[in-house]
Amino acid sequence: MHLLSFKIAVRNLLRNKGFTFINLGGFAIGLSACLILFLYVSGEYKFDRYYKNSEHIYEVKVNFNDHSNHIIGTGAQTPDVLAETMRQELSGIKNIAKITWPQKSLIGNNNNSIKVDNRFADPDILKIFTFEFLSGNPEKAFSEPNSIILSETAAKRLFGSTDVLNQVIRFENSADLNVTGIIRDLPDNVSYRFESLVSLNENLGLWPKGPQWGNYSFYTLLTLNDHVNVAEFNPGFRNFLKKHDQNSRNEPFIYPLLANHLNGEFINGQPSGGRFEQVKIFIGLGIGILLIACINFMNLATARSTKRAKEVGIRKTIGATKISLISQYLLESTILVFCSLIIAIILVEITLPTLNSLISMQLKLGSLSALNWAWIILTAGITGILSGSYPAFYLSAFEPVQTLKNNIKSGSSFSINFRKALVIVQFGFAVFLITGTIIIYKQLQHIKNRPTGYDNHALIQMPQEGALLQKYDLFKTKLLVTGAVTSICQTSGSIALQNSSTQGVEWPGMSELDKTIGFNQIFTGTDFVKTTGVKLISGRDFQENSVSDNTSILLNHTAIKQMNLKDPIGKLILFQGIKRTVVGVFEDIIWGNPSRQEMPMVIAYGKFNTEVITMRLNSSGNIADQMETIRKISKEINPAYPVDIKFVDELYQSKLDQERVLSILSNLFSGLSIFISCLGLLGLSAYSAELRTKEIGIRKVLGASTKSLIQLLSFEFIKMVLLAILIALPVTYILMNIWLSKFDFHIAINWFILILSSLFTLVIAFLTVSQQAYKAATANPAEAIKSE
Repeated sequence: MHLLSFKIAVRNLLRNKGFTFINLGGFAIGLSACLILFLYVSGEYKFDRYYKNSEHIYEVKVNFNDHSNHIIGTGAQTPDVLAETMRQELSGIKNIAKITWPQKSLIGNNNNSIKVDNRFADPDILKIFTFEFLSGNPEKAFSEPNSIILSETAAKRLFGSTDVLNQVIRFENSADLNVTGIIRDLPDNVSYRFESLVSLNENLGLWPKGPQWGNYSFYTLLTLNDHVNVAEFNPGFRNFLKKHDQNSRNEPFIYPLLANHLNGEFINGQPSGGRFEQVKIFIGLGIGILLIACINFMNLATARSTKRAKEVGIRKTIGATKISLISQYLLESTILVFCSLIIAIILVEITLPTLNSLISMQLKLGSLSALNWAWIILTAGITGILSGSYPAFYLSAFEPVQTLKNNIKSGSSFSINFRKALVIVQFGFAVFLITGTIIIYKQLQHIKNRPTGYDNHALIQMPQEGALLQKYDLFKTKLLVTGAVTSICQTSGSIALQNSSTQGVEWPGMSELDKTIGFNQIFTGTDFVKTTGVKLISGRDFQENSVSDNTSILLNHTAIKQMNLKDPIGKLILFQGIKRTVVGVFEDIIWGNPSRQEMPMVIAYGKFNTEVITMRLNSSGNIADQMETIRKISKEINPAYPVDIKFVDELYQSKLDQERVLSILSNLFSGLSIFISCLGLLGLSAYSAELRTKEIGIRKVLGASTKSLIQLLSFEFIKMVLLAILIALPVTYILMNIWLSKFDFHIAINWFILILSSLFTLVIAFLTVSQQAYKAATANPAEAIKSE
């Protein structure tokens, strides 16, 4: 019996090739989109779940308060002494460790040297993170100072093997470290990735030197004892920084590591979303596109009801029950969906390499677990049942006597109105996606086109390391003589990426509470303004051979406003414990998130803490030749280190990766949604024209023009699309305004965007319907009348 039902279902699908093709295409595209989005969402959800005890790991975060005790920001970097002080004074902590941000570091042996992403960490980090050790003992790996742990790939790159336990590595060409462990490579979806991990040691050049409560340079991670409740721990921890630093008004708290990736953004000290907002958008896109495919099936199945009326009547007459009929039609939709799933898997496998290159990710079908595939199969099954449910109940309700007498109309009032409602929903979602995509694109362009505050054209940077620390002046002189660069400066960090902040800055007329204001900071030497193109509002750049400039600073416009300095040039400012003179004021530069308001910034003269060399290429020369010149001179002076040159504008663009992924995927899926919608509309319009064949023939004989017939056949569908537009636009306007409100700098939604997306949808729908209408209107009327 079940085999017979299966055969009947397959025969029906093969007999109605047009119906099957449209639905197969719609379901395949819808399921492909869902698969891609499932891969993306699955990867985001699995972030930091690599560790066995990941649900028990917490990260210390800090709410930064202003002078009025209002929270102005939340960050994850903490003072270097915080971890040890917490261990000594707070009960309930099982393990705690501080760890640095990753930095490119040189490691080498007698035969080879490579650059790796390195972090420094306390020994307890090996108790917090459960790394997979290929060799070495995690309990003893950091028991001695000057120990280093390598990833599997780093060990193979340096030694050609992972069997390198107890080998000696030259670190940064200045210290010998002992390899005490080799671990399995960390996956991309963990927060604290590294290629080498070094036990914290004061002699390895870490800055700042010595314990400081005011300089936030480390991340602090911990696990709690089983009986400790986080909700009870945080209230007692809130005043910990104020207790140990009289100048601090900041309030620390611990936050689950697993929540950090998706919900790592904070407003007023409370989680406000983050990447989870993007994940929700993509989940909505996937469900919406699949729903559009389901609507296509429902509409076409119910529209074709008269063709299957006799089948229902005969089967009921010979004893078929309503349940068996419902099962038959649900089986047809389920077979269709699972065939589409196979096609979808093939499509995704083919298109993933291209998509990965567009969004700079590594999505792989092979990364899905058995449970993931179970969910995918369950989703396909639910889709089959959902899409087939209404047609199944609708068709199985036909009365056998009426069907055998051909008294079944092309559709009841309810079924016709239901089909119209589904078309309206379908195109309403398409309008929402198209409008949202335009708004997302314009917002991304708005952020990208914000003035950076410096000239990043032909601006490059490289690490200042090894011999370049002591021989910077020689490097600068040789390079300028070649003409490859027009200017060069050294800085403590990249001009493109936020990397350091401080508090405790003091100025004339400030209140005691102003000490809590946070400042971004960069240390530099001469030619900073000349090289970077930072725009001076007043004052000057640091000057060569000026003794007084050893204690000089530049302030940005936001700093001047917050400090309420009327004539800042010449004012004395206490910064990092030294009284310094303001010699210049510059326009704000975008150092952090381009969509957020800039922080106050101090650029201080100080060659003792520079890590980056920034250069401006000569615009009249050949870039390839200039780069080769820089590499050649760098290798002459600093032969132990590979030359790592980056373009500043590319570093800046990396800040927009999250919005870029959203823009690309929303573009892709809005296109798919309108395509699937039009595919369904094409099927409906073709079937509608088929039902009205005789009417069209009679109208043509009576003198109706092709134009009037096209209008007649198209108007009903265009009316539904217009209604969809009218419903979708207000909803889109409200939802996109909510999304835009999350940005400090955002566009305003104007009516032109709404009208443009509406016209685009309307034109696409009209072209789809009019194609079938033209075909029907130009057919031979004699054949149309004779056919019935």
